[in-house]
Amino acid sequence: YQRRVRGFLFPFALFSNMPPKKDDKKGGKSKQIQASKASAKSGSSGGGGKAKKKKWSKGKVKEKLANLVVFDKPTYDKLLKEVPSYKLITPSIISDRLKVNGSLARRALRHLEDKGLVKRVARHGAQSIYTRATAGKD
Repeated sequence: YQRRVRGFLFPFALFSNMPPKKDDKKGGKSKQIQASKASAKSGSSGGGGKAKKKKWSKGKVKEKLANLVVFDKPTYDKLLKEVPSYKLITPSIISDRLKVNGSLARRALRHLEDKGLVKRVARHGAQSIYTRATAGKD
């Protein structure tokens, strides 16, 4: 059986005369879940709740080095006494062990090389490698 609506033919199955749904007093599954959630929120022993926002860490803070920018008397004496005995000498090693600036370490190595206390092995870019000056070879 077909029914004509506004000039078009439609199958009768689309138009059903079913009554509207009745609202149950006790409710279905979804209503029970909503009711249990509402009671959990109102109760003091609520399990979940809104999660706290994650706090971002500030990152690791590198400690500031207080290296010397000019040689004082004890440090200069230590440079002349100890550094020529090192087997491997670089500006980084001098800066670390004597607690001096990198530029001061480079100048100190040039000074020691001029005095003949150390010998340059290699220079590549900004990094120079020195070793102790041996008395036999030169």
